[in-house]
Amino acid sequence: MIKNYLKIALRQLRKQKMYAAIKIGGFAFSIAACLLIALYIRNELSYDKSYPNADRIYRIVGEYKNNGTIEKGTDWPAPLAKTIKADLPEVELSGHLMPNSLMGAGSAEMRPGDKTENTYEDGITFADQNMLDIFKLPMVYGDRSHALTEPLTMVITKRKADKYFPGQNPVGKVMYLNGDKTKPYRIGGVIENFPQTSHLQYNFLLTLKGMEFGDGEQNNWNNYNYPDYVLLRKGTNVAQFEKKLSNDIIKNYLLPLMMKQGVKGAETAAKNFSLHAQPVTDINLYSYDIEDGLSHGDIRFIWLFGAVAGFILLLACINFINLSTAKSANRAKEVGLRKVVGSYRSSLINQFLTESLLYSFFSFLLGMILAWVLLPYFNALASKSLTIPWSAWWLIPSMLISAFIIGILAGLYPAFYLSGFKPAQVLKGSISSGSKSSGLRNTLVVFQFTTSIILIISTFVIYNQMQFVLNKKVGFDKDQVVIIQGANTMGDANVKNFKNELLKLNSVKSASISDYLPVSGMKRNGNTFFNDGKSKVESGVGGQFWIVDDTYLKTMGIKLVEGRNLSYAMSADTPYAGSIIINQTMAKKLNLKNPVGKKITNGATMTVVGVVQDFHFESMHDQIGPLVMHLGISPSIVTVKVNGANMQATLQAITATWKNFSPNQPIRYTFMDESFANMYADVQRMGHIFTTCAVLAIIIACLGLFALSAFMAEQRSKEIGIRKVLGATVSGITTLLSLDFVKLVGLAILIASPIAWWAMNKWLQGFAYRIAIQWWVFVLAGFVAVAIALITVSFQSVKAALMNPIKSLKSE
Repeated sequence: MIKNYLKIALRQLRKQKMYAAIKIGGFAFSIAACLLIALYIRNELSYDKSYPNADRIYRIVGEYKNNGTIEKGTDWPAPLAKTIKADLPEVELSGHLMPNSLMGAGSAEMRPGDKTENTYEDGITFADQNMLDIFKLPMVYGDRSHALTEPLTMVITKRKADKYFPGQNPVGKVMYLNGDKTKPYRIGGVIENFPQTSHLQYNFLLTLKGMEFGDGEQNNWNNYNYPDYVLLRKGTNVAQFEKKLSNDIIKNYLLPLMMKQGVKGAETAAKNFSLHAQPVTDINLYSYDIEDGLSHGDIRFIWLFGAVAGFILLLACINFINLSTAKSANRAKEVGLRKVVGSYRSSLINQFLTESLLYSFFSFLLGMILAWVLLPYFNALASKSLTIPWSAWWLIPSMLISAFIIGILAGLYPAFYLSGFKPAQVLKGSISSGSKSSGLRNTLVVFQFTTSIILIISTFVIYNQMQFVLNKKVGFDKDQVVIIQGANTMGDANVKNFKNELLKLNSVKSASISDYLPVSGMKRNGNTFFNDGKSKVESGVGGQFWIVDDTYLKTMGIKLVEGRNLSYAMSADTPYAGSIIINQTMAKKLNLKNPVGKKITNGATMTVVGVVQDFHFESMHDQIGPLVMHLGISPSIVTVKVNGANMQATLQAITATWKNFSPNQPIRYTFMDESFANMYADVQRMGHIFTTCAVLAIIIACLGLFALSAFMAEQRSKEIGIRKVLGATVSGITTLLSLDFVKLVGLAILIASPIAWWAMNKWLQGFAYRIAIQWWVFVLAGFVAVAIALITVSFQSVKAALMNPIKSLKSE
């Protein structure tokens, strides 16, 4: 019996090649999309699960409730880790990192002790010995238990060991950072590379043993620079541990410190503050609201991707149903004859389900091939390095089970629908009345186009927001600005000489020395500022504290609105002395009506000599924050404003100048406008994702319309024949058949518009500076949807209108 079902199913597939191609092709594309999205979701959900004690490792997160908003952070004072271990018996081990670039982490120019040429390296962090033990990082060379116990030691990954010491055991060898021979780092061990599915992605772990980032810093509760991790003992109740953690640390350490310092509202602040233990396996997906400096995923993207996959698969199933019912007239006589000769309805249902399963299995096979072909594009789209696990034991069984389930679900309605035809009516030349009921099919098409229009509108809004962000006046000049990195290896004096030589080039307008730039990835230094003499009676203002030189404002094109610029020629402006420039937001936050000449403090008293116009020094996701700039030397980066007339010649001249000062180190430079655009890579990625999904959804929806137009042409063939006999024109008949579909798309527009408006408004709330959603976006999306629908339907409409009426009327 099954053999007979398969034989008939294959016969139908060969008989209706175009419809079979549409069915299998639509299914295959949706399955390929779902498979790629499933790989993405699986990858995101697998983060940090490879560590031996992953179920007992937690990161300490602080939560502060401030005027109805919840602020979270992961940076703690240096003493916290050892305090937690000493005070709480539930903690088996505690440790911390120090990844702050302000303290020398992040990146450096590096070379082995026996080499002369520096190489730029990133992925550098300071870490204590306990971090190796908490995560049980596997060793390639060396003893993990002692790898970071001595001062000036480091642990490197296998990839870096192979790079600098190929074929050797590098333990005991020396590395220099930024050309500093006074601090030779000895390699204490080599670890395996961090898995790609780890939120920790470092290549160099420098020991914290013997390190002090300031006098008494290791015992100072005021400096927040360290992410802390704990390994809890087996059987620990995490909820109870969190309560003890908050009570102990706040009551015994943080609150007494605030009281001692005379912080205003210390007790209220303490009540609104709490500490939590975040599972290490949650860090990747549940840290989107934490400024932890790490690159991680977002659980909202998982839900978004999952929903997109579900909708795309649902659209394909709808097409399968529509295509099956559209050709019902061709199967009606078959059903009628088989019933007359004794077939049971159950046998017919089994026949149609077999056909559905056959289509499903063919679609899954083609879909897997498409997924393999499209994987590089998807990796670029999602910024991933995914692979299809062909050798995994579960892949083929899961695909077969999925093909079976989807084949059954997609084929249920057509099977029951087609098997329900009444033989008497069918053999008289008419399809059962149920087949003329278009309510379900119309509903399915409206659903398809509603989904497609939502995606179209979302794509337009995301694109417009992206253009707004990239083209908005940001308060500084980001065009034709070259960022030269790694200049600190020259030494402070040579960096200044290098800058002066650059200024002699005809193509250079200005140059500046500062690591603090208004693009992501640069140094940041958060401080709390007060009006002088009021630190105990007023709440402080949190802001950035940047080191700049006297040409910083000119090079960056930042407008000075009050007072004067900083100058090396003025004794009051000597590096790290009392003269500062603030931005307008800082003046407003401190209630400085006439800021120039006023004094503020962050522990040291400073005099405001100038005010700059607000400029965006962080992403437009956030409001412009308070900023203070003071004169000093922060020499890792030299920024050069060029005229841009002949960029290639200018870069060659800059490179030649660099070689004169740093012959053993290749020049590294980027352009500020590129760095600025990289701040919004996630938004651009989302735009590409929505564009791709919108195109795919539209293609699938068009296949559904094609099916429905074919069905309508079959149902109304006699009506069309009569109209032609009575003188109807081809254009009139085409308009008649197309109008019904335009109405469906119009209904979809009405349903989709408020949903898309709500969703995009929610998304835009993530930007402090955003566009308003304009009415024309909905009109344009509707026009696109109607145009696509008309193009799709017109093929069947014109075909039906051109048909010879004799063929449709000869049975009457």
